[in-house]
Amino acid sequence: MAAPSFGLSARSTLAVLERGLTLYRRLWRASVFGSFVLPVLFLVSIGIGVGGHIGQVGGVSYLAWIVPGVMASTAFQMAVGECTYPILGDFKWTRGFHAMRATPVGVGDMVCGHLLYILIRVEIAVVVFLGVTALFGTLHSPWALVTPLVCALVTLAVAAPTMAFAASIDHDSYFALLFRFVMIPATLFSGVFFPVGQLPGPVRPLAYVSPLWHGVELNRAATLGAAPPWPAAAHLGYLLAFTAAGMAWALHAFGRRLQD
Repeated sequence: MAAPSFGLSARSTLAVLERGLTLYRRLWRASVFGSFVLPVLFLVSIGIGVGGHIGQVGGVSYLAWIVPGVMASTAFQMAVGECTYPILGDFKWTRGFHAMRATPVGVGDMVCGHLLYILIRVEIAVVVFLGVTALFGTLHSPWALVTPLVCALVTLAVAAPTMAFAASIDHDSYFALLFRFVMIPATLFSGVFFPVGQLPGPVRPLAYVSPLWHGVELNRAATLGAAPPWPAAAHLGYLLAFTAAGMAWALHAFGRRLQD
């Protein structure tokens, strides 16, 4: 069988995006709780409930401190969720990507079109969450307006390698390993709920390698008007490098899978 095309065209990429949005228009009700309600519940239960006992962190209320972390972790978890079962399903069960292969749509169009679809999903959820948090008076700087862009970078950095992983496996049981040993630890140890500086020294590097930690710190610097622990260029560079490596892996994994 001939090797699949790796071409990339705006028209084909938008066609893949349109497919994703068409499917989502029929299934959006199932995602309302996880995308919009759950982050607000975290805000109320942990930010206000637990925060009432904690008091202040870094000179601000715990609620204001936790908001940027919950925002970034929402983007992180949505990106992982949209790149696991939907990707494997389109390869193994519905053969949607194989159907695309019979058209002028190339591997690059498939990867970029799905990433654009996820970006739209995440940006809508993040902007709504940002508006809700503004009502609580948790935004202390006009730089908070750039947090959707930071979340977009976190989404790309996480979604691309997750897509590659989903395209490389043949059984959905591997997702349980991904959730237990990658997604949950990354959420817990990336500075979302407590400062990374409180972790034991040997454990901190595990937080630094997570794209989520870089997104959390950039978001926190933006909403609080404070300097991030690393130069902003270093955080952005790490997220861009992670995205580039994930894209390269995704293109290779998709091309290899479409040869079966």
